[in-house]
Amino acid sequence: MIKDLVALVADKNMEYTIKGLLTRPQALGIRQLTCDCFVHPENDPGCLLRGHDFLRSIANNYTHALVMLDHKGCGRERLSRKQLEKQLEERLSQSGWGNRAAAIVISPELEIWVWSNSPHVDRIIGWTSGETDLRSWLVREGFPQDHKGKPKQPKEAFERALRQTGKPRSSSLYYQLATSVSLESCINPAFIKLKATLRKWFSR
Repeated sequence: MIKDLVALVADKNMEYTIKGLLTRPQALGIRQLTCDCFVHPENDPGCLLRGHDFLRSIANNYTHALVMLDHKGCGRERLSRKQLEKQLEERLSQSGWGNRAAAIVISPELEIWVWSNSPHVDRIIGWTSGETDLRSWLVREGFPQDHKGKPKQPKEAFERALRQTGKPRSSSLYYQLATSVSLESCINPAFIKLKATLRKWFSR
């Protein structure tokens, strides 16, 4: 049976993020999907440079494909996320997917999606220090915010907060975030593209 979607991602954190998001079709504005998710063994560079080869042999098994990776650590950081997405989508098109595949390059990295204003973020991280809010604490710890109120080093800030609360790092945290946090509040360009792509392909 042909499935709706195959997602090729750079690591297990992304895998659990995608799986969590797809449990919320109504919030995404899409119908329920059949989906398989694979992690590329070469992580971000593998998704970028060899993702089309990974997916070539299964182009007839799915109606659409997504490839998702971080900009930071992909090995081609000198190019913009849009340039990298265009290159990867061209390779996917030539490898049998035509216009049925899309690339999502997250700048700088997946953890930028973590830092929304949702109270679920503090809860899932385990932050209970009532006197100091999490973001003010991060600034004092050396993680200044960008103009959108997000830590400039989102992954390092996430890991530092987890160390402070004693919560072990786990891909399941990304699943919890993806299944809990409002999907309307994230204005990251890669996330907006992900939502728009899914709605174009799988609108209700």
